[in-house]
Amino acid sequence: MAMAAPEVTVTVIVYNDAERLPRAVRSLLAQTVDNIEIIISDDHSTDNTPEVARELAASDERIVYHRLERNSGGCSAPRNAAIELARAPYLMFLDSDDELPDNALETLRDLLDADPGTDFAMGAVERVRTDTGTVSAWFPHLFEHDRTVHGIREEPGMLFEHLSTNKMYRRSFIDRHALRFPLGIHYEDQLFSAQAYCLARSFAITTTAVYRYYFAPYESEQAATISNQRHRIENVRDRVNVARLIDAFLDDSGHHDIKADKDFKFLKHDLKLYCGDLPYRTPAWIKQFADETTPYLRTLAQEAFERLPRDQRVVIRLVRDGRYEEAQLAARGMGRDVAPREVTEDSEGRVYWGPFVPADPDSARELEITDLELRDRPFRTALLRHEVLSVTPGPGARMTLALRTYDPGSQLPMGPVVATVHLAPGRKRLSTSFRLDPVRPGVFEGSVTVDLAGVPMPPHGFAGLRHPVLAITQHRRHRTGLLLAPLDFPRLSRTVGYHHGMAEHQVTVEPEGHGAGRIQVVWERAGLLARAEPHLPALRRIAGPGVRRVRGLVRGLTR
Repeated sequence: MAMAAPEVTVTVIVYNDAERLPRAVRSLLAQTVDNIEIIISDDHSTDNTPEVARELAASDERIVYHRLERNSGGCSAPRNAAIELARAPYLMFLDSDDELPDNALETLRDLLDADPGTDFAMGAVERVRTDTGTVSAWFPHLFEHDRTVHGIREEPGMLFEHLSTNKMYRRSFIDRHALRFPLGIHYEDQLFSAQAYCLARSFAITTTAVYRYYFAPYESEQAATISNQRHRIENVRDRVNVARLIDAFLDDSGHHDIKADKDFKFLKHDLKLYCGDLPYRTPAWIKQFADETTPYLRTLAQEAFERLPRDQRVVIRLVRDGRYEEAQLAARGMGRDVAPREVTEDSEGRVYWGPFVPADPDSARELEITDLELRDRPFRTALLRHEVLSVTPGPGARMTLALRTYDPGSQLPMGPVVATVHLAPGRKRLSTSFRLDPVRPGVFEGSVTVDLAGVPMPPHGFAGLRHPVLAITQHRRHRTGLLLAPLDFPRLSRTVGYHHGMAEHQVTVEPEGHGAGRIQVVWERAGLLARAEPHLPALRRIAGPGVRRVRGLVRGLTR
């Protein structure tokens, strides 16, 4: 008996991912919509993916396995091949390392059924970190309420949401515009989604999560996905290339009026990713980065730059001006309320990043930071910069931090300042105060010894990391800031026994390997507590909010 025509076709693209493919397919078989077609589109895998895929297809008649004759090296070809095979009026795409929540297909199908004029429907995305299991939302501000958008001009900010996988498309819409994924380029989703947004008469948005995206932010460079290979100059080139292709499409389709919005998206999202990595790049790499990006940046609307936060504009300009080491310094504070080390004021009272007033008018415009109001901000939001100069191990579990604080807005008095380093793996924190002394106007130095054995530890111990912070109190107002670490100081590791030695931990002090490069402290349960660790979640559930019960159960395990 012939199968009924499916309501939805979902394409699962896969390449050498036999381990995770079954999870993706199971998430489709668990959908609340039964009448579906699942096409596993294999980009000519060389591992045992074909065997796994054939077993899945044999287990359920709704599953079709298609293998490309040769590897394409990207996502486009396997998706396009599946579009040709798809039998349903609605299409959706899934990557083999991700999955769909159980009600995803029903949610999006119902939106399309409700309004025949809607060309595609889209929903929120859950981002799951594979190392911690932490769940976050992808561009949550774009999914704050359900709505129908009548053309991208109505909400050009949706260009930020460039995934193709959290959307269900009408097959008629795809065919009407011969919409396919571009071959031979990376970041194909960005071009495909930009085209879909511009070509759609209307599209529906729901706050419901319809896609679960797994990502490993610190996986090895060899295993990293395309989007995580930002250390490769070719990756920068790919991003610029797809941005140029989008620009050409906007011109050809008569959507040049939203180019400034697309430019802003490129600067605020795509380019920002590379800017945040600059502290970990060599000057030679940054020069190559500048060579790749500067010609394209010249084509972007000035309006797009003016919409950026000032700290990102500073980083971009320093790179364009060849001031690479200063760009690295600026990048460490980007988005984190960190001051520059030094500022300069011109004769008219305008304030600029760095040790001199730029002669070039464009540089002066971008590097002027008068609007940050360094001198006039309330102290609780004062822009300071705290740098760890060195980390020295001491007896036991002690470490001594040599610190320097930059105060370019002269918010601190020209005299000794009491500062406190806070560290808290649990609800209670270790607070260690010390003195910062002025060494020259706007610069203070001091040292503090922190005893890691004195950190208040939760009764069940702690496995994870925390970043110490530095707080300064002035006129009963507090300003707390992060501690920037030397990026290359050696890791310090100690075994520490908490709760009278019953809760043993391996404690490591090291530089953060990403972002601003803060100093971080990492705890790992050791000894008997490490062997009890698999049971701790269950014990905490049994104990509920009763911390004393948890303490008693854990002590019983660790005796």
